[in-house]
Amino acid sequence: MKSLLVSIGVVALAEMGDKTQLLAFIMAARFKRPMIIIVGILMATLINHGLAGAVGAWLIAILSPQNLRWILGVSFIAMGCWTLIPDKIENDGAKVSMQFGVLGATFITFFLAEMGDKTQLATIALTAHYGTPVIIIIGTTIGLLLADIPAVLLGNKFADKIPMKLVRGVAASLFVLMGIFTPVEFDKFVA
Repeated sequence: MKSLLVSIGVVALAEMGDKTQLLAFIMAARFKRPMIIIVGILMATLINHGLAGAVGAWLIAILSPQNLRWILGVSFIAMGCWTLIPDKIENDGAKVSMQFGVLGATFITFFLAEMGDKTQLATIALTAHYGTPVIIIIGTTIGLLLADIPAVLLGNKFADKIPMKLVRGVAASLFVLMGIFTPVEFDKFVA
């Protein structure tokens, strides 16, 4: 249960102000088809985070627990630093939508935008940390949807009211704390 809650919380916070959340705003404003956009985001996220969970499970199999802890610790700290940097969005959605429709455009642009993104890397790291890929994939997908569905439904009006600096600071702090405690077996302290 702890791995599910941590993965939901960390990714929901990390997604605030992320390029995929900005992409959700843009897609909603451009296409005005919120349910189709949400389905496209869900499909892209499940596949993307599923692949990330598989990579995390693979890392568990090939690395010793001690090496894995240190690699994860450094990775979480790096993600914390990266979270402090606001994302800018590329404007590829319009070109893709002409060929694949709203669902296809949403799926393709979200899938590609998540490749190598901090939430995908968080999915890899959390899977390697907790060793529960399915739970982590469910949690990170829920966390991403918690941040992106309001972006789709409420558009730019909602974004102006969120103190993004504060949200990024909280998310970065969580990543850094996980990075500090992972090498010293965080689970012993929070049982």
